[in-house]
Order: sequence, then C-alpha cells, then structure tokens
Amino acid sequence: MLDCGLSALHSPLTSLSGRFLPLGRRCCCPTLVGLFFGCAWHYTDRMLWVKSLHIVFVASWFAGLFYLPRIFVNLAMVPPESEAERTRLLLMARKLMRFMNLLLWPAVGLGVVLWAHYGIGWGPGQGWMHAKLAVVVLAIGYHHVCASMLRQWEARAVTRSHVWFRVFNEIPVVLMVLAVCLVVVKPAELGEFFLSIGAGFGLLIAVTVGILKLRGR
Repeated sequence: MLDCGLSALHSPLTSLSGRFLPLGRRCCCPTLVGLFFGCAWHYTDRMLWVKSLHIVFVASWFAGLFYLPRIFVNLAMVPPESEAERTRLLLMARKLMRFMNLLLWPAVGLGVVLWAHYGIGWGPGQGWMHAKLAVVVLAIGYHHVCASMLRQWEARAVTRSHVWFRVFNEIPVVLMVLAVCLVVVKPAELGEFFLSIGAGFGLLIAVTVGILKLRGR
C-alpha cells in the first residue's frame, strides 16, 4: 500500500519536475552571471567594468557590420530563379539587423558614460577622442545605410552587382582599424597619424590588386 502511495506521489512530482527543470536551467545561468557581475561591480573599479562592457558591445556590433554586407554579396549572386535561397538569406539578414540594433545602443550608451561621467577624452591633447567620435558617427551612418539596403533588398529594388557589395563590405574594416588605433595610440598629431594610416592602407590595396592580377593571369 505504501508502494502505491509513493507511486501516486511520484507521478505528479515527475510532471512538475519536467515543467520546472527546463525553466530552472534557463534561469540559472543568467542568475549566476548576474551575481558574478554584481560582486565584481561592488568590489572592483566600476569604470573598468563599464569600459569592458563597452568593448564587448562594440566588438559584437562590428561583427554584425562585417557580416551583414557579406549577406548582401550572397544575395547579389543568387540566380533569379532561386527564390528559396533568396528568402533564406533575407531571413538571416533581418535577424542579424534586429540583433545589431539591440547591440548598437548599449555600445553607444556605455561610451557616453565613459566620456561624460568618467571624463575619458576630456582635457587638452585629446584630439584623438574627437577623431574617434567622428569614426563612431560614420559607423552609425554605415549601420543605417545597411538597414536601408536591407529594405531595398526586400522590395527587390537593388541593382548593384556583387563586386560593388564586396567593396562596400570593406568599409567597416577601415573604420574599426581607425577606431582601435586612435584609442590605443592616442596620437598627439592627428595629421601624421592619418597620413601613416592612409599610406598603410594604400600599400595594402596595391599589394591586393597586384595579387589579384597575378591570379587572374
């Protein structure tokens, strides 16, 4: 009789565990991460944590800026009769664009906190910060151009070739290199800095064109 009672109790317990264990698994990891960051925020320099999260969000956002134009390249190469592939690529682009929109505002917001609250980039000799802000504005503009192009792809209004999109795909690379070099080097003379960066990119482009010509022979 005791066995029957335990069996009767075991069935609803199994049902409840089947419902709540997956929920517990989903909640456990965010809770532990939240506790970790809460302790770290309390016992360490908060500015460093704001800076770390800013870097993480910016890097994730730029990953989207690198990949979304690559989807545009693939869309430009899809044959007209391949409607299923076009639909799949557009779905990927829409999901990525939504994710990029979520990443953009924390990245910018944390940067504003570092600048306005912690005073990074204030004072004399901080021309690099103004140049970096100009790069950020260009990156945000590129983000909105990508969103506009996605709407054009959905409306079947794009007439540019995949070669054009391959060149367009390299713009965020240039912006990222400029931003990282400005933040790390913090050049006092911006003219010399941009001249050096321009010479480096010119040499890279010349070598790339030379390699492509040799491969095309």
